[in-house]
Amino acid sequence: MARAGVEARGAIFTKPEVVEFILDLAGYTADRPLHRFRLLEPSFGDGDFLLPIIERLLEAYARERAPAADVVADLQRAICAVEVHSKTVSRTKDKVRRLLVENDFSEEQAEALASSWIIEGDFLLVALSGKFTHVVGNPPYVRQELIPNALLSLYRSHYSTIYDRADLYVPFIERSLLSLGDEGVLAFICSDRWMKNRYGGPLRELVAKNFHLTHYIDMVTTQAFQSDVVAYPAITVISRERPGKTRIAHRPEVTSATLRKLAKEMCSDELPDGSGLVEVSGVANGSEPWILNSFDQLALVRKLEASFPLIEETGCRIGIGVATGADAVFVGQYDELPVEESRKLPLVMTKDIHGGVVDWRGKGVINPFNEDGSVVRLDDYPKMKVYIEKHEGAVRRRNVAKRSGAGWFRTIDKINPQLTNREKLLIPDIKGEANVVYEGGEYYPHHNLYYITSDEWDVRALQAVLLSGIARLFVATYSTRMSGGYLRFQAQYLRRIRLPYWSSVAEDVRQALIDAAIANDINACNEATFGLYRFTDEERAIVGGSA
Repeated sequence: MARAGVEARGAIFTKPEVVEFILDLAGYTADRPLHRFRLLEPSFGDGDFLLPIIERLLEAYARERAPAADVVADLQRAICAVEVHSKTVSRTKDKVRRLLVENDFSEEQAEALASSWIIEGDFLLVALSGKFTHVVGNPPYVRQELIPNALLSLYRSHYSTIYDRADLYVPFIERSLLSLGDEGVLAFICSDRWMKNRYGGPLRELVAKNFHLTHYIDMVTTQAFQSDVVAYPAITVISRERPGKTRIAHRPEVTSATLRKLAKEMCSDELPDGSGLVEVSGVANGSEPWILNSFDQLALVRKLEASFPLIEETGCRIGIGVATGADAVFVGQYDELPVEESRKLPLVMTKDIHGGVVDWRGKGVINPFNEDGSVVRLDDYPKMKVYIEKHEGAVRRRNVAKRSGAGWFRTIDKINPQLTNREKLLIPDIKGEANVVYEGGEYYPHHNLYYITSDEWDVRALQAVLLSGIARLFVATYSTRMSGGYLRFQAQYLRRIRLPYWSSVAEDVRQALIDAAIANDINACNEATFGLYRFTDEERAIVGGSA
């Protein structure tokens, strides 16, 4: 990281007007005695935050400076700025010295302050002294896969929030929060993924237990950065104090005038009339995903959660199709796969269901598993043995092969052949609306498809419920949005759907659901589903169907 390029370091540079907005939200303003505060910038990069911070500090200090003041002694603890990249540290330190000299500091004073303020090192490992009144910045966007294993293990030993596939900014936020003194304030612009995703659970729990999420500003689709990046950004302001209400704004225009006005409104004692801001309680609730918009929909979701069981408690099972780790070997035209008939299954893929029904394109997948879930013996299947050994290099390069010993030729996910013959619903991952396709029991799903089977519910009736606005209501509430406004219909979100027990569904409602699904009539699916849940006209409108 100390020598890496911009992309590898996850460096994304923030527009000046957004920086000023964040400093205003944090209360780091020149009308306050900033030299008495301690500010931490954990990843200062080219100085997008650091230089405006220094300018505000100098303006505030000039107002209060005593005639015979020792400026180095007065200011040397006011800022602590950390950066891992050596060339960037050197370049930005020069900028800091020049800025100080331009403000009538001597060369010696400029050097002393720059050296006091700037630390070259890894923020997650470097020693920091004392607590801070403010932490501001834009933490790095680095996926776990890009971090060397030894370093990642070291990080894990220090930070409890590195969970599942958490990006590097998650432990950055953890350390920053824990560096705050009482009533200290953190203000970051950062990806919003951790606020809802599985990997953000421990960090959300930390915030809920010990901090107050005071402000949230959704910056998705705004031009918050100096280059075009798909970063799903949000600004969060979190203080070390008792939990309370959160003020929320969505996608402001990125201009100095607009952001100055918004900061004033966000920080006012009372929300101004007509501001368009929302103030809500209970956003941070343990490790639960943060719900930060669509509060009428949230109220309906909460009502359904209090009234009905989870979908998997009603006899339904949600899973994901097979990942092989080497599709070029394991997946091909079914009739052309040179293995025994018993060792291949017809495979349904995302492209097969674009029209709302299964239109199989003839793909198949090699199945290296017995009915009991054990891996087959290659010697028992000569054709498969010849084919797999022909591609042994590609198959053995997979991590699953290295962990599986004699079963090195297994697929990443275990294949359950019985699933092929079961009625199921197929749902692709990323969509604007729920695309729920009925499959009568002929194909095995590929890994870009989630599937739902049921031992109790009629699968066609279940399809009607999920084709209605219900699936989208729950997924939109709990899922993060992708570029273009698309939702992720992943298992973790589908499992939050609430559903009545099939035994409690009246016969006429059952038939209406089945008929609507077979006809692929979305309006009829909505009407039957609204009857199932006994929605009022207002609740129907919230879900998005006709009243």
